Amino acid sequence: MNRRQLLGTALSFPAILRARQGSPADRPNILWILAEDLGPELACYGFPLVETPNLDRLAGQGIRFTRAFVTAPVCSASRSAFNVGLYQTTTGTHHHRSHRADGYQLPEGAQTACARLHAAGYFTANVLEIAPGVSGTGKTDWNWNAPKKPFDGTHWNQRKPGQPFYAQINFRETHKGPAFKEARQQKKLINPEKVPLPPYWPDHPVVRDEFANYLDCVNLLDRKVGAVLDALEREKLAENTVVFFMGDHGRCLIRGKQWCYDAGLHVPMFLRWPGVTRAATLRDDPVLSLDMTATTLAAAGLPLPARRHGRPLIGNGAAPRDFIVGARDRCDMTVDRIRCVRDRRYKYIRNFMPERPYTQYNQYIEKQYPTLGVLKQLHAQGKLKGSETVFMAERKPEVEFYDTQADPHEVNNLAAAPEHHRRIGEMSLLLERWIKETDDQGRFPEAASAQSF
Repeated sequence: MNRRQLLGTALSFPAILRARQGSPADRPNILWILAEDLGPELACYGFPLVETPNLDRLAGQGIRFTRAFVTAPVCSASRSAFNVGLYQTTTGTHHHRSHRADGYQLPEGAQTACARLHAAGYFTANVLEIAPGVSGTGKTDWNWNAPKKPFDGTHWNQRKPGQPFYAQINFRETHKGPAFKEARQQKKLINPEKVPLPPYWPDHPVVRDEFANYLDCVNLLDRKVGAVLDALEREKLAENTVVFFMGDHGRCLIRGKQWCYDAGLHVPMFLRWPGVTRAATLRDDPVLSLDMTATTLAAAGLPLPARRHGRPLIGNGAAPRDFIVGARDRCDMTVDRIRCVRDRRYKYIRNFMPERPYTQYNQYIEKQYPTLGVLKQLHAQGKLKGSETVFMAERKPEVEFYDTQADPHEVNNLAAAPEHHRRIGEMSLLLERWIKETDDQGRFPEAASAQSF
């Protein structure tokens, strides 16, 4: 069945009809499995070396999206968007780790999916322990003054008999920190000599080791996701639970996290909805993390908010996107403003602060990214060449434009190419329209009271 047929027939499925017409007990459970700092480096996306049988199985049981993107390449801004269903730049939650002590509230009409589902009779949970040695972080990381208890509990088994649940489980396994050490304790490790390096990194043992360690974390994540899927099966919940899997943003490596390149915005996304989605379905249209939010509300039978930026992925209201928009603003102490427009093939990036280099000081990156140290050392020695020099430029170009089909690593800037002049102009106009229509708050300076890092 192709995508058009799927959209046209989805509402005939009994699961959707029950959700829209029945009591809360008739509605499906909904589970978001969220992986921190994860790009599509999974076997089901064709990435070599990794072994991800559990995630591959989940992907094969429903829809796998090949062009899924988040709205921001850093956790708090991205999560502030997809938990609400509005761009973080619209709600004023676009600066990383902002509004932690100033009492900031979401604007009128904006509400988390969790709150909407709770009001509709769902038990809501941010899952902690799922099995021995397998735990979620309980992470929210929202850039507003959230309630002290935004979820009802820490596991779906705390709900009342017959009550449907909406749960998130947040895995840190691919986030820099303790999990990177845990991943090295696995019996089988990725061979650093075999990892395929992108052209913007130098071929250096430290660089290879960092990338291999990240891929070890991917394998570790897969085993823990497997424990979640096993729990659903064991508790006989799998057949009535809509499962989403998604990375909260791209990989935590240089030119990934914090940047509007595909390595920072492109994420894996799967949707398994028993009785609705068909196994082994591939979708190659651009989709957005906010679409997961809209689909979740629709699955629960709730009316979609009038003010929203997400679209249901199937059923009523589903419509293919021509492009997505991504945004990066202040990350920790590093001030910047970057916006991008991405369609199926081309990427337009506008650097609003081109005078600020890629290598602005950022304490987190300085401490956690060994590759940055290698780049700095080799740059000082004049040993970098070709695409390896891009990240060390003294300033950013005002505009970047990439053909992601011919140049998937986005290193050949075509902004001055005559053959792309018309397309660049069109994407520039799309961005200007988006800034106006979504009321992009990045236009205004951030108040010092909002900053926290």
